[in-house]
Amino acid sequence: MKVSSVIPTPKIIERLQYENPWWISKVIHPAYSSMSRRLYFELFYPYVKETDVRRAVVLMGPRRVGKTVMMFHAISQLIDDGINPQRIFFIGIDNPIYMNLGLEDILLLCRDALQLADLHGCYVFFDEIQYLKDWERHLKVLVDTYRDCKFIVSGSAAAALKWHSSESGAGRFTDFMLPPLTFQEYIHLKGMAHLLNKGTLTYSGKTAPFTVTHDIKVLNKEFVNYLNFGGYPEVVLSEKIQDDMGRYVKNDIVDKVLLRDLPSLYGIKDVQELNRFFSYIAYNTGNEFSFEKLSKESGIVKETIKRYLEYLEAAFLIKVLNKVDINAKRLKRITSFKVYLTNPSLRTALFSPISDSDPEMGNLVETALLSQWMHREKLDLAYGRWKAGRSEGEVDLVLLDDKRFKPLWGVEIKWSNRYFDKPQELSSLVQFCETNQFNAALVTTIDKEGVREIGNIALTFIPAALYAYHIGVVTLQKKAQQSSI
Repeated sequence: MKVSSVIPTPKIIERLQYENPWWISKVIHPAYSSMSRRLYFELFYPYVKETDVRRAVVLMGPRRVGKTVMMFHAISQLIDDGINPQRIFFIGIDNPIYMNLGLEDILLLCRDALQLADLHGCYVFFDEIQYLKDWERHLKVLVDTYRDCKFIVSGSAAAALKWHSSESGAGRFTDFMLPPLTFQEYIHLKGMAHLLNKGTLTYSGKTAPFTVTHDIKVLNKEFVNYLNFGGYPEVVLSEKIQDDMGRYVKNDIVDKVLLRDLPSLYGIKDVQELNRFFSYIAYNTGNEFSFEKLSKESGIVKETIKRYLEYLEAAFLIKVLNKVDINAKRLKRITSFKVYLTNPSLRTALFSPISDSDPEMGNLVETALLSQWMHREKLDLAYGRWKAGRSEGEVDLVLLDDKRFKPLWGVEIKWSNRYFDKPQELSSLVQFCETNQFNAALVTTIDKEGVREIGNIALTFIPAALYAYHIGVVTLQKKAQQSSI
């Protein structure tokens, strides 16, 4: 059949055969099979294998977090599970050779390339789906038409994927978010899990399971490496890339989003202005902003700033955290907010690596810990800041209970041992606890741990690296429990 007036069909079939070596070899390319699987793979694969529910899986996430590799790992696992390799198709939609083809055209070319009588029981992987215009409409038709096929798609242009998959694919698509690496996954990929063990933590007078380490100095060294290089699997595993973070991460991740993805999605005309704005935000990750301050310092009008923040958040580059008062009540008018990078190594890519003694460590540790919590998409997080009479204070991280309009806990994030020795200096945190009738709160340190009491409030101190690792552990456990498969 003739499906393209530009490229001969035999050439397209050649490309499909190249992209699917397992049709003949029965194994994926060694470059992918040799890579360690992300811990998120155990959550993702059941969605791939599930065929009773007729839904396509939409694998979303920022650039370079390992979506394509995870698809190849899923293909390898399908083959190991006994699926016929010639019933597994992989197509990289970003290749120009597919430019004039729809998804069904490509699917039928796969069938013709293998001379299959039917498509029963096929697993079809479309990578970088956002390069196909109206992809969600095409995909919905495939899901409805080829009921015996399972479709899995991935894409990095997060804003479009999220919007389209929710609006156009209702009842046909299942979203799966793959975020940047957690600190737990970083340790896993580096093969250093032996540094951690299961232990306990005393909090609010109770003993709870918690991660412990026998070598906090080595763990802290890896934590600093994680802050600088830990968001992306390829960076973690390559010292060569770490030595040239600016070229690899900035050019391949940041610039493609800022200069190509977002302008094409939203019609942004002044891409250099957006680029400068993001650089300013990245340098000041973890700081509090107001629209007035941002407008004054950037020279960009407030309405444009609001749009830029929305775009950057939709593209998984930043997270905006809103402010609550001492009672954790939301302010009716949003005047101040904090902006965090979704992973701290983005800052290294734009500027330079930091050491454990740099002044920026405080903000980057705060960014890293918030980025661990971001993997739990449904949590309602904020920061506390208030001013009442002569009293004012701040708490770095507050978890809200939206149903009861109350805070569930407050955490003070520090890269310092000072407050372990002088807990009385944590007056804002103590005031927050007293106001909300908490008898306990958590404070991070460099390497000190234990409990200090201020009046009736027990402050539990733990190293920031351990806290980051433990959030990752609990998050994966929660996601596994919430999975409907």
